[in-house]
Amino acid sequence: MVTLEQQRAQDAWDCSSGYTKEHVKVAKGLPALIMNSGLMQVLAFCHQKGDAHEDIARQLRAWLHRRFNGGSRDPGFEPFMQGLLGAEPAIYQAITTEAFAWLKWLRQMAAARHGRD
Repeated sequence: MVTLEQQRAQDAWDCSSGYTKEHVKVAKGLPALIMNSGLMQVLAFCHQKGDAHEDIARQLRAWLHRRFNGGSRDPGFEPFMQGLLGAEPAIYQAITTEAFAWLKWLRQMAAARHGRD
């Protein structure tokens, strides 16, 4: 049986396969941004910035959607944000905690795969 940590690691590994140096930089900085500003604000920022920011935000939304709703792919920016806006505080906190757990793996996998490029 595969643990949740192994699932996170596998997903982060798969997501990081096509990354550039910019993706690695963004992946390293997102946890601090979320800590300082909050998950919704950071997702909105990434959506507005586009490129590597939106790539990673899309992958994070897809992971969170699978974990909490059983969906198989990214529901899209607006539907995901609407879901967060309507989430109970405990669920919102759990989603944010899961985002940090997944991003921990993404940071490490991205750096391991592309940190020396």
